[in-house]
Amino acid sequence: MRQQEKEETALFYVGWALLAMTGIIWVLLKLFPIPFHKLLLPCAVQTLLGIYCPGCGGTRAVSALLHGDFLTSFLCHPLVPYTAAAGGWFLISQTIERLTRHRIKIGLKYRDGYIWAALVIVAVNFLIKNLLLIVWHIDLLEGISL
Repeated sequence: MRQQEKEETALFYVGWALLAMTGIIWVLLKLFPIPFHKLLLPCAVQTLLGIYCPGCGGTRAVSALLHGDFLTSFLCHPLVPYTAAAGGWFLISQTIERLTRHRIKIGLKYRDGYIWAALVIVAVNFLIKNLLLIVWHIDLLEGISL
C-alpha cells in the first residue's frame, strides 16, 4: 500500500469517528438540553487584547451549521463550512469508492493544497474580522448566540 493510500485510509477512519462523536454529542444535547455557552471558557485573546483570535467564532459556526444556518456559519468562521464541505465530500466519495471496491473511482484524494486553503481562510478571516472591529467598530459576532 502506498503512503498516500495509508494516509487517506487513516483520514477516512478518523473522519467517520469524528462524525460519529459529533452525532453522539448532538443526540446527548437533544436528550439533556443544557445551555452550551455555559460549558465554554471565554477567549483569552479577546479578553486580554480586545481583538479576535484566529479561532474566534468557530464554536458559533459549528452550532449554526448543525442548525442548518449556513450563512451564519460562514459569517462566524468560514473554515467550518469549508471543512464540512471538503471533509463531507471526502467521506462520501471515499465510502462510495471503497464500497464498490474501487470500481467507481470518485474518492477525493488528499492534497496539501486543502491545508493551505484552510490556512488562507483562517488568516483572511482573522484580518477581516479584526479590521472591521478595530477600524470601523463593526463586531461581526455580536448578537450571534449559540
